[in-house]
Amino acid sequence: MKDYPILKNKFFLYLTEFFAGVSVMAVELGASRLLAPYFSSSQIVWTIIIGTIMIAMALGNLYGGRAADKNPDPAPLYRRILVAAIWIAAIPVLGRYVILGVSGLLIFTVSTNFLVVAAFVSCMVIFVFPLFLLGTVTPCLVKAVTESLDEGGRTVGRLGACNTVGSILGTFLPTFVTIPTVGTSVTFLIFAGILLAIALAFFLSACRGLRAAIIALVLFILCAIFGRSDAFAFWEDDLRYEGESVYNYLQVQEDEKSVVLSTNVLFGVQSVMMKNGEMTGMYYDYALAAPVICGAEAPEILILGNGTGTYAAACLRYFPGASVEGVEIDGRITELARQYFALPEEVKVTEYDGRAFLQATEKRYDVILVDAYQDITIPFQMSSVEFFTMVREHLKSGGVMAVNMNMHSDGEGSINEALCDTIASVFPQLATADVAGNTNRELFACCDGEIAVRLREGTERLESGPLRTMMRTVAARLTPVEGGENILSDDRAPVELLGMRAIDALIADELEWIRGVYEDVGLRGLIEMYL
Repeated sequence: MKDYPILKNKFFLYLTEFFAGVSVMAVELGASRLLAPYFSSSQIVWTIIIGTIMIAMALGNLYGGRAADKNPDPAPLYRRILVAAIWIAAIPVLGRYVILGVSGLLIFTVSTNFLVVAAFVSCMVIFVFPLFLLGTVTPCLVKAVTESLDEGGRTVGRLGACNTVGSILGTFLPTFVTIPTVGTSVTFLIFAGILLAIALAFFLSACRGLRAAIIALVLFILCAIFGRSDAFAFWEDDLRYEGESVYNYLQVQEDEKSVVLSTNVLFGVQSVMMKNGEMTGMYYDYALAAPVICGAEAPEILILGNGTGTYAAACLRYFPGASVEGVEIDGRITELARQYFALPEEVKVTEYDGRAFLQATEKRYDVILVDAYQDITIPFQMSSVEFFTMVREHLKSGGVMAVNMNMHSDGEGSINEALCDTIASVFPQLATADVAGNTNRELFACCDGEIAVRLREGTERLESGPLRTMMRTVAARLTPVEGGENILSDDRAPVELLGMRAIDALIADELEWIRGVYEDVGLRGLIEMYL
């Protein structure tokens, strides 16, 4: 240590351990936000991220321990930190291209579990190496700090405490400060810069390794210049808005006819507003059957998962006198709804979790629409028998619940079977209608009267026009549902696994089509189709 004045009182070593802990957790949370727009932020994707990082850290610990025993000089450790800093800084520049490159290659090699495999390979390529390097920090610092076996336990305890406190800070800062305010890309740059500063301080104090330090600083500056964009869909040139909230990646596109919100780069759209006020033909229009089935003259409507308010606005347009209330956990989506989607001011939107809202209110409604999706999966707490029982208790006599199921997924063990069985255990009357032209399915449930009969009678009372035409379409596609034994509960609701299985089947069909086009027109022809 005598060759390194900065290490004389060991404070710098503990500081290194602290910021290594900060950076590992920040990178882990940044990884979830980098992958989410492409693969979702489901529990499955989180499992992949955590598992991959644990593999990298374990291997780093093993290598770091052996390296420290062979050479206790801390200089190699700070060189590894330098490399890790530059790698992490390069993620905003190259990460999204790696993800799309990996996905493109796997299109031709993977037939099942595409999302899982693509997310895992992308995570391995992007994050394993820098976290492997950071995994070497603790064993090397133990070797550098420990002067005798008598104080070994105390030293390891202090280092562990520094790492843990750093990890706590690295957990809260990205989630509540950096990602919401400056985005994922800048978050990676901030924590890469901290690691770089630690390494530079070491080499500058030692007056050695300065050439490598200068090269690293230049590379970091270049990454900071070219990596500050939050454009996950970098190939799009007609975006009105692209950004992030605490909960979602958000993208607003606009053309001559419509405005569209997406919370995932690769999987469809969440909300559509037609500029001419016409119906979209999507599930929001099918869900208008719920107030018709209900039959109330001035229905009170609650929307759990209000989104941009497409359904709320349609209810006000087609049911004069209706009162509409929305619940949306992501306040940024509500801001975008007011700014880009003409969400009516009379629609009160509460920024809250849908189930928590029901627990906090005693008000009852004529219609409750459940449209709460986190990316492409259903929050488990809003898919259980306990939740649907709570919905039933908040419906008036004759009230109707509508549930958007965004995947045509049928058969034994499917997510739709589980949802239907669960809802049927709460509501005696159940029917579904598949939305023409996409993968959505709308479910209607009530406690009084047959749904098909109530819809037919309600439709006949409507004046001629687009709503009546749409209701006849819904009635023609309506299918009664009988429940089964596959009931989801708060204790057991594997919706992420079931949902991913359904999505994988849809992707498999799409990949089969892409492979067919590739065989017919080749790679150049396939590229030209998407450009």
